[in-house]
Amino acid sequence: NKSIEIVLKIQKYSDTIKKERTKRGGTEMTELKLEFELENAELPIDYDKVILSFMKAAIENFSPDLFDRLYNKRESVMKTYCWTCYLPHAQFTSDTIKLGANKFMLTFSDIDMGELLIFFNAFSLMKHKIFHMNRNSMKLLSVKTRKLQTIKETELIVKMQSSLIARKHNSDDNTDVYYTFDEPEFSDIVKENLKIFLQRINIECDTSDFSIVPLKGKKVVTRTMGQFVDGNIGIYKITGNLRLLEILYAAGIGTRRSAGHGKFEIIF
Repeated sequence: NKSIEIVLKIQKYSDTIKKERTKRGGTEMTELKLEFELENAELPIDYDKVILSFMKAAIENFSPDLFDRLYNKRESVMKTYCWTCYLPHAQFTSDTIKLGANKFMLTFSDIDMGELLIFFNAFSLMKHKIFHMNRNSMKLLSVKTRKLQTIKETELIVKMQSSLIARKHNSDDNTDVYYTFDEPEFSDIVKENLKIFLQRINIECDTSDFSIVPLKGKKVVTRTMGQFVDGNIGIYKITGNLRLLEILYAAGIGTRRSAGHGKFEIIF
């Protein structure tokens, strides 16, 4: 029975994670690597909506309870996960992204280990199923786990894998202002976004020593859920306590993280 096999695999994976987390030198964290095959070697320009639809379908199929908690329409739920896509040789047009191959990779991480395991299970059940999109379709070929680097230093040099969105929201008139790395308010806005995130997910963590310094920043105009906004890619120095850096490493940095932004890799 395939479902039993997956549950046993999850249990084995869960036991491995528990062992890893007891190792010296900080918490061992894991991310998921998903490989997709496309019917045609292209994605819609708003492919973030396609990925979100796929995630929702996977979770609704495997865990209706988690689906209701994460995606119900009654309230806005702050997510603890982030993801990014590697699109090989991507060429952007007004409405599509032409790829150099008919495959792409999605990397997914989550600070909630229990939730990560549910996503792993949910994704595994979606393997080899055709997932339709407008004039195209995609199929999940594999779901693999990969250990993230153990964080042992309070200062990291990171490279953004997806754009960092620094946003100041005005609740009075429901407007947003987006900041880029070369603006003096950038670091303070990212820190404020971080404080709001921690507060919304009910995690107490000292942010007093947090800072972000652009080393080789670049402004990009990025699309998120149908809207064009200013984002930031490139290389940055992030400073903070170990627990805070672990949270950022798994959950991403900035806003719109669950819509494919804010994920980074540690390069030093």
